[in-house]
Amino acid sequence: MSDATVRVRFAPSPTGFLHIGSARTAIFNWLHARHTGGRFLLRIEDTDMKRSDRRFLEEILADLRWLGLDWDEEPIFQSRRFGVYRAKAEDLVSAGKAYHDAGAILFKVPPGRRVAYDDMIHGRIAVETGAIKDQVMIKSDGSPSYNFACVVDDAFLRITHILRGDDHISNTPKQILFYEAFGLEPPRFGHMPLILGADGSKLSKRHGGVSVEEYKQQGFLPQALANYLVLLGWMPRDGREVMPLDEAVRLFEVSEMNDVQAKFDLQKLRWLNSEYIMRMTDAELLPLAKAELAAHGLDVTCISDHDLARVLALYKVRLKTLGDLPLMTDFFFRDYFVLEAEGLDQLAKPESREFLAVVADRLAGLEPFTHEAVEKVFRDFVEERKIKAGQVIHPARMAVSGKTKGAGLFEMMEVLGRERTVERLRRAAHG
Repeated sequence: MSDATVRVRFAPSPTGFLHIGSARTAIFNWLHARHTGGRFLLRIEDTDMKRSDRRFLEEILADLRWLGLDWDEEPIFQSRRFGVYRAKAEDLVSAGKAYHDAGAILFKVPPGRRVAYDDMIHGRIAVETGAIKDQVMIKSDGSPSYNFACVVDDAFLRITHILRGDDHISNTPKQILFYEAFGLEPPRFGHMPLILGADGSKLSKRHGGVSVEEYKQQGFLPQALANYLVLLGWMPRDGREVMPLDEAVRLFEVSEMNDVQAKFDLQKLRWLNSEYIMRMTDAELLPLAKAELAAHGLDVTCISDHDLARVLALYKVRLKTLGDLPLMTDFFFRDYFVLEAEGLDQLAKPESREFLAVVADRLAGLEPFTHEAVEKVFRDFVEERKIKAGQVIHPARMAVSGKTKGAGLFEMMEVLGRERTVERLRRAAHG
């Protein structure tokens, strides 16, 4: 089978949000298709009519697009193909390979067979048919079984390679038997080890989240999340970790995928996300920052794009996610803000208030109001009073931002501007 004929698929079930493990499956199938010049297709597994919901389907498709994935043909829906499945099952009954039983149709598993295949990730896998019971193809309610519908659809879509999770290994020999019954060549199979939590247990919400939607809401960038999911199964030969999808397409080889389970490390994802944030241009970051700030009730119209870009320049290096931005920078967008409890003692000391009053008076006439000029005012004051710099810098930081740490104090003051800086220092000085 030549690379030019590669056809892969992703088959989400619209019964919930897109799981992080399913997103990884989609990404690797997409990478294989794009690397080989093949086709990436979607099949919607909506045979569970009670639980399937159009809203979930729309969310799943939106999340795939958000991650940077596209597909090459219109998706097919299993719920619209029940007649096809029954007809195919009846063909096997007519061929003596299946039988009716209490309204259902079952496939006769041939005894004494050894079903073997070369897994693209794990190597040779073999199963004796004695361990497989006769397989339901059509249930008594008329709906198809997963394994049967899967084979009928993959044959219809001319799928050549199937990349999916290790939890499907037990399904593969059953599906190969169906292919053989229809006289078809099975596709190549590759089973990816499942993603575990950092503690080695099954991935769950306590590890940080299980759906793409949750990471989107937390302020992760799609480029970073997609990049991280790629690393949970494959690493380029040069060992690079920051690798946008277009670069991964160029380097990816399915034969190099890992055959050991990967652990989901939220801190690693946060680091990778921070790398992408730092590399973004103002034009890329500004609209995302505005949306994140507005979502947290901050008035972004009170500041120009130029000044917002200056704020971002101060905090880019500190952000792990866009979700960190409102908490770190709220004081730029409102004049009254919550003071961090651990810094209140800095403002309670009489000498601190006196220091702030004097510095405020000196800054009130400062022109130009640059961070270099502001710093000189502070340094001169410290030298004149023979005090430690922290005795005035720490209370000043609390006064203008309400926080004990953040970007450089003098750079913050420059962006805030003289009037707002002086007003906040005087407010703190007067208690």
